[in-house]
Amino acid sequence: MHRTTVTAAALAVLCLGLTACQPAGSADGAAGSPTKAAAEPGVAAETTPGPAPARKATLPDLVGKGLQSAQDSAQAAGFRLLRSHDALGRGRMQALDRNWKVCTQTPGPGQADTGRTVDFGAVKLTESCPETDAGSGAAADVSAGAGSAMPDFRDKSVKVARRALDAGTSVTVKDASGRGRMVLVESNWKVCRQSPAAGTKVDGQPVTLEAVKFQEDC
Repeated sequence: MHRTTVTAAALAVLCLGLTACQPAGSADGAAGSPTKAAAEPGVAAETTPGPAPARKATLPDLVGKGLQSAQDSAQAAGFRLLRSHDALGRGRMQALDRNWKVCTQTPGPGQADTGRTVDFGAVKLTESCPETDAGSGAAADVSAGAGSAMPDFRDKSVKVARRALDAGTSVTVKDASGRGRMVLVESNWKVCRQSPAAGTKVDGQPVTLEAVKFQEDC
C-alpha cells in the first residue's frame, strides 16, 4: 500500500514537470500565444503595399522653343514620356526635331504628374503656328468606317484622308492642276475635290481624291 502511494505521487510530480516544460502555443498544448498577425494587426511586413504615389514636378512653358530644345527641357524637369505631332494637321512626321518649333503643349506649364505624356504640337521653322492645333484631339479624329458618312477631306492632306479611310478602301489620287504630277509625299498635298462627296454613306466604294500642293490654290 505504501509503495503504491509513493509511485502515484512520483507520477504526479513528473506530470507537473512535463506540463511546466510544454512550449506555449505548441500543436498539442493548451491555448498558446496568438500569432503575430493577430497580436500585431497592421504589421507592415504582412500588408500588401499599394502603388507608389504619383510624383509631381513643374513643367516649363515650352511654346516657341525649337522642338529638340523643348524636349530636352521637359526631360530635365523630370518628364520622360514625350510625343509630338504636326500642328497643321497634315500628318507629317517630325523626323528631325531641330527643324520644327513648338506651337502648343499638353499639359500646359505648371505642376503636373511626371508619369503623364507631354504632347507638343509643332510646325516647321519656316511655317507659322495655326490659330487652332489641327493635329490633336478631336481635330485629328477623322474616320470613315463602313456605314458611316464620308468626311469632308477638303484642305486636309492626302495622307490624313487616306489614313481616315478603311485599310481595304481603293483610293485613287490625281493632280487637280491637270499637270499630271505624281503625288509622292502625300502629306505635302491637300485635297481639293473628292468622290464620293462628303456625307455619302461609306459602303466599300472606291474613293478618288484630287489634290494640289499646299502652297498652291485649288
